[in-house]
Amino acid sequence: MSDALDRLRRRDRVRHGVRDADNWWQLARFTAVGASGYVVNLITFALCVHALDLDFRVAAVIAFLVAVTNNFWWNRHWTFEAGAGHAGQQAVRFLVVSVAAFAVNFVVLEALVTGADVKELLAQAIAVAAATPCNFVGNKLWTFDE
Repeated sequence: MSDALDRLRRRDRVRHGVRDADNWWQLARFTAVGASGYVVNLITFALCVHALDLDFRVAAVIAFLVAVTNNFWWNRHWTFEAGAGHAGQQAVRFLVVSVAAFAVNFVVLEALVTGADVKELLAQAIAVAAATPCNFVGNKLWTFDE
């Protein structure tokens, strides 16, 4: 009986969430922040690989750190309007979610570059896009859910 009740509650929560226009605007803001982070990530990655001649793996880590800083600030203050929450706790949660998404990004990047012989910048663009859903769900449901 409890499992059926839990499924019903989840279904009602999803139905309510999909019907709430504020959630759609929040998703649009998250997408805009993500797009800015995506550009920051790719520019940083390209500079590291091409201007600094760093290995693509090192460049990916540096690009991640720069982009995650950009995204935390914008998501905290604009997307989720969670500025009143504890910044330190949010930052730790955001980093945990971001590292999990980065792990997905890194695996896809490595597979594309070394396994499929895709050029590094294109592979990074695909890998970042592949990791985005993990990022939104984690931040919506855990990081900024206060």
